[in-house]
Amino acid sequence: MTAPDLLTFGEAMVSLRSAGPLAAGGSLTMHLAGAESNVAVGVARLGHRAAWVGRVSGDEFGEYTLRQLRAEGVEVAGVSRDADRPTGLMFLEQRTADLTRVQYHRAGSAASALRVDDLRAPLAAGARMLHLTGITPALSDTAREATRWAAEAAAAAGIPVCLDVNYRARLWSRESARAALAPLAGHAAIVIASADELDLVGEPGADESTLVADLFRRGVQTVLVKLGADGARAHTPDGVQHVGTLTVTAVDPVGAGDAFTAGYLSGWFDGLDLPGRLRRAAALGAFAVSTRGDCEGLPRRAELSLLEGHETGSVLR
Repeated sequence: MTAPDLLTFGEAMVSLRSAGPLAAGGSLTMHLAGAESNVAVGVARLGHRAAWVGRVSGDEFGEYTLRQLRAEGVEVAGVSRDADRPTGLMFLEQRTADLTRVQYHRAGSAASALRVDDLRAPLAAGARMLHLTGITPALSDTAREATRWAAEAAAAAGIPVCLDVNYRARLWSRESARAALAPLAGHAAIVIASADELDLVGEPGADESTLVADLFRRGVQTVLVKLGADGARAHTPDGVQHVGTLTVTAVDPVGAGDAFTAGYLSGWFDGLDLPGRLRRAAALGAFAVSTRGDCEGLPRRAELSLLEGHETGSVLR
């Protein structure tokens, strides 16, 4: 089989969403969630080959996870089923119009048992890019070791590594995250972080320019700093470029960062220059925030220009 464009691994969860406060009851809708699987779906929808590796439960939620990924064209041949551990769950409530609150039930999940042996065969098959996030090493000691091994093995094999810091305060402290993620960044070609996450791959308290310069010295080629509604900055050894956001009505911020990453990597696979990669990343981020769900609203390739040149409330007939 041909090696995929994107190889990624981590925890795919089931997200149960409520349109109002959970404490008030009401209906929940079921969705696929997980940073790495979101990126895999985003890349696959744009016509690239994406493979996701992980451990899923033998329960019905695990079956749902695999069915959703297969339906999106994501390769799951390297996934292991774990009959002894449950699927991780995420409860998401629209607490107010401007505040979304998330609760996790993922301790002891099937994904937390991820280990090096789960990754050996998929990584040996090769890929154009290995995508990692800072979520997976926070799940358990074995998952942290697997992530470290994968970064080292990919770099040694000449496979570029993309690391999205994706810090989750409910999973570990900043100090623990920095101890694990700073060494990982030394194996990465691309590092992605929000402005308040960047020091987790470098010296605490250092400013952005100092942190970026240190990452370049360690071999990183591109540092993408996500700025939320202000867009993103892309640092390369040639300088800094900024991309703004597309004007859309934001209804759901969850998954926007993963969409940005998927858009950027898609542009990289297509050989676009840096401005082109950034424009595609911004477009996918706009699709994500203007539709509900972690990845449901991400575009197909023919829809990439759909948000350009249309006023709010436009109807295409």
